[in-house]
Amino acid sequence: MEDTGFFSISTDNVTPGNRSEMIWYEDQSGNDCLKVPSIVNDFNANYPSIMDRFYTKLYHVPTNKPDESQQVLFHSNRICLVGLAKDHVAFQKGIRSVSFEVGKCDRSENKVSGRKKSGGMILQADSTIALVTCQDDTVYKIRSCVQGKLVEVNDRITADPELMKIEGEGYVAVVMPKIEHCTTMKAKLLSYDAYQTIKLQ
Repeated sequence: MEDTGFFSISTDNVTPGNRSEMIWYEDQSGNDCLKVPSIVNDFNANYPSIMDRFYTKLYHVPTNKPDESQQVLFHSNRICLVGLAKDHVAFQKGIRSVSFEVGKCDRSENKVSGRKKSGGMILQADSTIALVTCQDDTVYKIRSCVQGKLVEVNDRITADPELMKIEGEGYVAVVMPKIEHCTTMKAKLLSYDAYQTIKLQ
């Protein structure tokens, strides 16, 4: 049993063959010590984020309203995070408040249960899920963009609208479409590359 100064290591089963596979060094006193690699040296600043690894970025640009584009982060398990695209005009004007009270319906009262999300409000692609009010009193509707069940709304953005600028964390709502509708709905939305092309026009 060897004491590295942090924890003890049993060397009873260490052979010359497997010892070479371990990171060992000999200190000035001739004792064998275990060297732990630095996680800082292994850090990769270019490693893909969770959003890039697990979600497909899709976009909806309303007809005749290119400055009101929305983003849909589509997970492989069908979960969709619906929010505003980074270049939505509301960000330029400054968002003062976010409300889930849409007409006579309060989306924040949505309740679901079970794996099938029973009880969730049924949404069409053009259903309004929230209203954004800007500093100049302009109000913008946030659409579902996909047809499916409303799983939850992001209550945190009502207290801190600035969160909406953070991709993934600042989603407005989570929507789950039916599995048989996924392919058709993806085809109706723009891919990241197609969206970038439209922005350059």
